[in-house]
Amino acid sequence: MKALKKILICGLALLTLTAILPSCNQGSGINSDWRPNDMNSTATSDSLYVEKVENLPDDFIMGMDASCVPSLEAGGVKYYDHNGEEKDVYQILAENGINYIRVRIWNDPFDSEGHGYGGGNCDIENAIEIGKRATQYGMKLLVNFHYSDFWADPQKQMVPKAWAKMNIDEKTEALYNYTKDCLQRLVDAGVDIGMVQVGNETNGGMCGEWSSALGGWKKITQLMSAGSKAVREVCPNALVAIHFANPEKVTNYESYSKNLDYYGVDYDVFASSYYPFWHGTLDNLASVLSSVAEKYGKKVMVAETSYAYTPENTDFYGNTVGEGDGLVKNYPYTVQGQANLVRDVIDTVVNKTKNGIGVFYWEGTWIGVGGESYEENLALWEKHGSGWATSYAGDYDPEDAGQWYGGCSVDNQTFFDANGRAIESLKVFALVKEGNNIENKADAIEDTHLMIDLNGEIELPETVNAIMLDNSKKQIPVEWFNVDKEAMKAGGVAKYTVSGKAGGMDATCYVSMVEYNFLSNWSFEDGYDPWVATAIGRFDEFNIEDKITDSMTGTKHYHFWGAAANSVEFTLEQEVKNLKSGKYNYSISIMGGDGGATEIYAYVKINGEIAYRQTTEITVYDEWHTATISGIDYNEGDEITVGIYVKCAGPNAWGKIDDAMLNSAKE
Repeated sequence: MKALKKILICGLALLTLTAILPSCNQGSGINSDWRPNDMNSTATSDSLYVEKVENLPDDFIMGMDASCVPSLEAGGVKYYDHNGEEKDVYQILAENGINYIRVRIWNDPFDSEGHGYGGGNCDIENAIEIGKRATQYGMKLLVNFHYSDFWADPQKQMVPKAWAKMNIDEKTEALYNYTKDCLQRLVDAGVDIGMVQVGNETNGGMCGEWSSALGGWKKITQLMSAGSKAVREVCPNALVAIHFANPEKVTNYESYSKNLDYYGVDYDVFASSYYPFWHGTLDNLASVLSSVAEKYGKKVMVAETSYAYTPENTDFYGNTVGEGDGLVKNYPYTVQGQANLVRDVIDTVVNKTKNGIGVFYWEGTWIGVGGESYEENLALWEKHGSGWATSYAGDYDPEDAGQWYGGCSVDNQTFFDANGRAIESLKVFALVKEGNNIENKADAIEDTHLMIDLNGEIELPETVNAIMLDNSKKQIPVEWFNVDKEAMKAGGVAKYTVSGKAGGMDATCYVSMVEYNFLSNWSFEDGYDPWVATAIGRFDEFNIEDKITDSMTGTKHYHFWGAAANSVEFTLEQEVKNLKSGKYNYSISIMGGDGGATEIYAYVKINGEIAYRQTTEITVYDEWHTATISGIDYNEGDEITVGIYVKCAGPNAWGKIDDAMLNSAKE
């Protein structure tokens, strides 16, 4: 391996003092005498492997959402650099290659008595404080308007309390005035605004307006245009961004960008969230963003991404990402795994995406508040709003915050440990410019997943994949502990977790004991064959989707979606070969929503005619329904085909199909 390179980054992303990308208030920062050399900003690492990102522009945005910092500091949190020296966290970020800070703004995140809703209590005052500190250290601000009093995302786009009774024209005027006022206050405070985001993850909704309602997109884009107009007037040199999520749903991005164009929204940047455990592959991300860039001439970027550096929970409140949580895990939950994800997202936007301008990491500073118990932390979250939500938010958001208020769910995805000290992976933003090649060694052990027939032999693998620092894989011997094969066979259909050691590191094998299945490719992990899909209606999506969170078993399933009413109608079936005479049970599972009036049933054809059928339904996300046909009589030599028929009347009907089973029936 190459010897460790010492890389000087004094002028890396800190070129923001004279950045190429336009901004508002450029050159009028709070500390105009500040220079990168003031901080002796040199990044080196003896333990972090970073592959160089080729063709990296000097003005590429290395962004960090750090909206909760003031609320954390109010509760006593302190931040330290890699040498253990206490510093302003925004200085630490700048020293490690961050050149943009993203800060969310909620209209009024307080109840009638002034109690904060949490999540940083991110009002305009919070944004001004953060913006001044970011500008002081040479970083620009991305102002992220949610146009809500609390979190806005694809499922939640609640109207601010003050605008709740307004019609669309009144709300448009209020949004315009509010945007203009907030930006002017930031400018007057000397904040260097480089970009403004008009709405947050606006997947068919914004500020209480929804695309599913009458005139939905027209109203949504009317609001967006009002926000954009305010930006152009106050910060004419700043970029205007529109932000969406779920790039894995390819046709959605096509629809969003088409609506923005059709209604003439004035914007510069089409921004996407990308969380690898939810949002599909990087190649797909590059493809959907490049399509928008090429068709409409827009800049594109990743507005949010993150990954866990540890599965551990540091604040007595559950995490979004952890071991055994059923999420896609393309990188280990290690410091190196986190750095590899960041590096690969940057590389994708730079080298695989048309007009890619930057990547923002989401809340990389949101660590736990440091209490010794849940009760101690809860008092701090309630007082300072440093958890994701306080109990006071229940009045505004009763169905979510009102029930699940509490701490930080991403403390294991930050770039600071539980004590506030910067971890090594933060250096990746600086090191990608030249790379940092160290000796390649094992970093973690890849999880093993097995499906074993109850009537077969239980054999665990003798080797497992070690994931190396460069994210490559190498087979090494493994030792499994406490494997009770008899109990696993006697336990029927069940799932087991087996622990082991490999190369001195923890190893995990997830074992699913199943009945023998006479169907091939029963959970769609091997692609389309031998399944035959027949689209009867003219709907939009009908394909195998690779998304573990939407699968019953494995990572893949059959997916369908139709935008128009009465468009979804299809069959999905498989002919079974070499079956012996006897009795059998057949089942297949489905989940989905927005079906309207539906006709859905599993069926079995004997010699081309439906001989058995069992109705089922779709209801809501993650509520699986299994149609089971028991006691199928089969005579050897007959043709037998199993399948599912789906017909939905509702617009935007969607669903997932998985786990088709044909098992012997007990006599």
